[in-house]
Amino acid sequence: MRRFRAWPTGYRFGVDSAEVGCRLVFDVTSPAEIALKIEARGASSSSLTTSCDGFPFLPVGRVVVEYRATGFSPEPVVTDRLEALLPSRYCPSDRLGGFAATMFGGSDDPVRAVTAWVFEHLTYQVGSSGPSTDAIDTLLSASGVCRDYAHLTATLCRALNIPARVAAVYAPGLSPMDFHLVVETLLDGEWRVWDSTRLAPRQTLIRIATGRDAADVAFATTLSGALTLPELEIFAVAAGDLPFDDHTSLVTLP
Repeated sequence: MRRFRAWPTGYRFGVDSAEVGCRLVFDVTSPAEIALKIEARGASSSSLTTSCDGFPFLPVGRVVVEYRATGFSPEPVVTDRLEALLPSRYCPSDRLGGFAATMFGGSDDPVRAVTAWVFEHLTYQVGSSGPSTDAIDTLLSASGVCRDYAHLTATLCRALNIPARVAAVYAPGLSPMDFHLVVETLLDGEWRVWDSTRLAPRQTLIRIATGRDAADVAFATTLSGALTLPELEIFAVAAGDLPFDDHTSLVTLP
């Protein structure tokens, strides 16, 4: 039986003994070059194996990539404050200034107000968005997946002049397991993590990559050639029972 406990503000649970990884299967129809962002930051031990020589150059045929990592310690990620305030491809904050000011401008705690509003007003629906969906599309459709929740949250925060960035993470407790996207905002000089989907405890999240929006943190990018991804397996396990997360306390992502 899974037991839940409340932990002090800012506590990171079981990150140092967590284990994460993935298995990617590519069907390559034309010799290809790919860039992967699957490596967990701050891992003390990790391994990457491939079924072909010359990676990241992939020959025609089926190619399997397997990654595994354990033991994590905090690793600072520097993001320019101005960069985290500017509009980006999927976060057009300059177009939602009026909406954000009307909805949240009078709040004493605008970040928590934004994250709660996004959680309450969006429906998590697989297949409701695509590669070109931005935060305004998500606002109008009132549905999406984690990247859409993150984009809308980051966009509204930036529109309120709050620096915000996104982070791709491994997420113990997420079901079904997948690469997950969350938001970090700069509060009193510290980057604090928020998950408007509320699908996984933030204390166990493990950072992969950080950027302005999903365009900066895609787990796979085809640089040349042609391929598909018919199989994808991801695992993320935290030692012990998962902690309780009220999604309002301040948590720092390692």
